[in-house]
Amino acid sequence: MEKRILFATGNAGKMKEIRMILSDLPLPVVSMKEAGVAAEIEENGSTFEENAVIKARAVMELTGEIALADDSGLEIDYLGGAPGIYSARFMGEDTSYDIKNTALIEKLEGVPEEQRTARFVCAIACALPDGRILTSRGAMEGVIAHEIRGENGFGYDPIFYLPEYGLTSAEISPEQKNELSHRGKALRAMKEQLADIL
Repeated sequence: MEKRILFATGNAGKMKEIRMILSDLPLPVVSMKEAGVAAEIEENGSTFEENAVIKARAVMELTGEIALADDSGLEIDYLGGAPGIYSARFMGEDTSYDIKNTALIEKLEGVPEEQRTARFVCAIACALPDGRILTSRGAMEGVIAHEIRGENGFGYDPIFYLPEYGLTSAEISPEQKNELSHRGKALRAMKEQLADIL
């Protein structure tokens, strides 16, 4: 079988970003879904890094292949860093992001601009068949918008406002987003580590 890197996600939006950034690695990157790998992995870590390592290690042990996983989320300072590692499960996993985003805007109703600071955080882990684990981290700083705006992103992108661009994360172009985003930064840092060993 041709060597490849498995990415522990079934999220098509995320895979598009990942492929754009990792396209120059010597091995192809495929999602678990594309590889036909199914696994229910319980993410019970207490940090983004721990959750990413749990996922990457589980996929590597299942397949014997190089596995990458990410864990990312939105930290809102006014809410004590919430939803944080529970970003995907906030208000229930099957709840639409329109509902989640509306709820977060409501929670910050009347909160002044300087207290609406937030960041997207992404940790990436790579589990290698020889047992080595690599991790990287990236963050993108912004503020919580007063309304949902933009069609380009997914998840919390439409309420994540980037003051220096005057746009939300869902209004900037995919290329610009990869340049700035927490996932883009973490992926590029991981790519540097992988370039030395692949």
